[in-house]
Amino acid sequence: MKILSKMFFTLLIFGVIAPFLAIGYYLKNYEFDISELVDYKPAMTSRIYDRNGEKIANVFDEKHRYYAAFNEIPPRAVEALLAIEDTTFFEHPGVNIDAIFRALIKDIKAGKMVEGASTITQQLVKNKLLTREKKISRKIKELIFSMRLEMALTKEEIVERYLNEIYFGHGYYGIKTAADGYFHKELNNLTLKEIAILVGLPKAPSTYAPTKNYEISMGRANRVISRMYELGWIDEPTYKSSLSESPKVYDDTLTQNQAPFIVDEVARIMRDMGIEDLKTGGYEIHTTIDLKLQEAGQESLKFAYDASIKRLKEYEKKTAPVQSEPESDEEDVGGTDDTGNTLLNGALVSVESQTGDILALVGSVDYKVNSFNRATQGRRQPGSSFKPFIYQVAIDLGYSGASQLVDIAKTYVYKDSNGEEKKWQPKNYERGYNGIVSLREALVHSNNLATINLVNEIGLAQLIKEFKKFDIRDVPNDLSLSLGTLSMSPLDLAKYYTSFSNYGVQVQTNLISSIEKGANNIYEKTISTREVTTPTQSFILTSILKDVVERGTGRNARVNGLEIAGKTGTTNNNVDGWFVGYSPSIETVVWFGNDDNSPMYRRETGGRIAAPAFARYYQKLLALYPQIPRKFEKPEGIIDIEINGKTEYFSDTSKPPRREDTPDLMEELVF
Repeated sequence: MKILSKMFFTLLIFGVIAPFLAIGYYLKNYEFDISELVDYKPAMTSRIYDRNGEKIANVFDEKHRYYAAFNEIPPRAVEALLAIEDTTFFEHPGVNIDAIFRALIKDIKAGKMVEGASTITQQLVKNKLLTREKKISRKIKELIFSMRLEMALTKEEIVERYLNEIYFGHGYYGIKTAADGYFHKELNNLTLKEIAILVGLPKAPSTYAPTKNYEISMGRANRVISRMYELGWIDEPTYKSSLSESPKVYDDTLTQNQAPFIVDEVARIMRDMGIEDLKTGGYEIHTTIDLKLQEAGQESLKFAYDASIKRLKEYEKKTAPVQSEPESDEEDVGGTDDTGNTLLNGALVSVESQTGDILALVGSVDYKVNSFNRATQGRRQPGSSFKPFIYQVAIDLGYSGASQLVDIAKTYVYKDSNGEEKKWQPKNYERGYNGIVSLREALVHSNNLATINLVNEIGLAQLIKEFKKFDIRDVPNDLSLSLGTLSMSPLDLAKYYTSFSNYGVQVQTNLISSIEKGANNIYEKTISTREVTTPTQSFILTSILKDVVERGTGRNARVNGLEIAGKTGTTNNNVDGWFVGYSPSIETVVWFGNDDNSPMYRRETGGRIAAPAFARYYQKLLALYPQIPRKFEKPEGIIDIEINGKTEYFSDTSKPPRREDTPDLMEELVF
């Protein structure tokens, strides 16, 4: 009996001393670095928003996490967490000794580890610093880490880290992320039932995820609520109403990417700004994009693309086209009779004229098929859509819509880069010429010969000098610039066109309004402008571009109830088809072409393929925002004069004609 008593006493002493010996052993032989939790800086998701605050996308690397400081976390969420996970959290030193002994007895009886006794501190340590393996050595390390952490951090800091680090299922890390993902709510807008759902998740995220097992998740939440009621932390009315609640749960994709071209462009711009941690830095990026218009732009581009493919099939059958032949002066400029093109694609950019804010930016017909952003990265020749810049220079030099231009064919002799003599014989799309034509009619009908002769009349050197005010780069130093042979992206062209749409003031385009990181605003957009011409001279050009749409090459861009000014563009051999136009407040560029720079079908011109996309976009814009300005305002200083039954506009610079100039011009022609 004495021997048994001694053995029992020895075992008891060993049982008491052994844990301390084990802890001493691990303290001596292992380094317990808690800096990851003390200096807690987890990778955080960045969010991109449209101009109205609607989320465009989440951008993250491996873990989708929004961070919530302790003062953002509702007190009810802390109470619910403690009720179900660690009621004595604010009383113990990181380890609950009583709970450990209770769990140890159950484990001994079962012959294996069947119950844990982890505090919130221990769970945090296990998730961040250790593995989930069920070994005595891991448990001892967990105890040591936990006690050290409790000495380094306050209880509030531990709760904050726990609720930001723990996995809540469905790819959501942190309670703020889960609140947004499951309920589309900020933390302070959650109901008690929604809070209970969230704090009940970490125990078994897959099992309790409301998107997978709604009823099981509700049962777990009800246990949380019942526990709070048992502890006296909520009253009976709250208890009963919360039990009966059935919250709506959203099953979203993690990225929620509604506009991938915008996300890609934001990432590129931020890289250019030197910001390399978009996926981990927790930025909030507010863009100028209107998601409704972004969707309208995408749909309008696809509409025009589908119509073109349908026409190609009709042409292939050698039957009548689906729609009647457009009354376009840009027909038959080359192109191909091959209707088997499969590389056709397009782009659309829409800009608020006064601010330069990009409202919609669509880089291809289908991002999933091809993610290359033709709107920002594709550089193509603008063709005749470049002509308004030449005509604006002429108007600024005193020309008007009534000025007479020579529309006669000439042959130009020049030497190529090898010194070989070449001949250039430009022609009008209509294949004929008019002899004398007004400046207005020359642009309305996109006459090449009149434009080239206008360039000659101004002087190539003078014209290129005048182009500097537009800040247009890489202008060719030859007459080919008359036909728009330089290269630029649709976004570049949109910026340059604000010179017309914004009454003579060019505006730098903007995609990002502001960038915030935590409480710091690290970027705020500024409006950068360049005065190109006066409002009167700009209005004279706009009046001509209105005629382009009303009765010229851009008739397919007309929109009922809205004044539109714009210009078509079709490059040699129908390689590119453009329509660039604007209403009184919004400007839009549409481009179509084959990705390999091969010719489109010869009937697919800017007026036929791009203008309908423009018109459809503005129809949708009007439906969304019927209050936008409908008519161009005539600036002070404009003089209206009726000439041959038509109204022409003049100013102090572009004076009304005093006599008929046609005979003099005809006498000066050299054949």
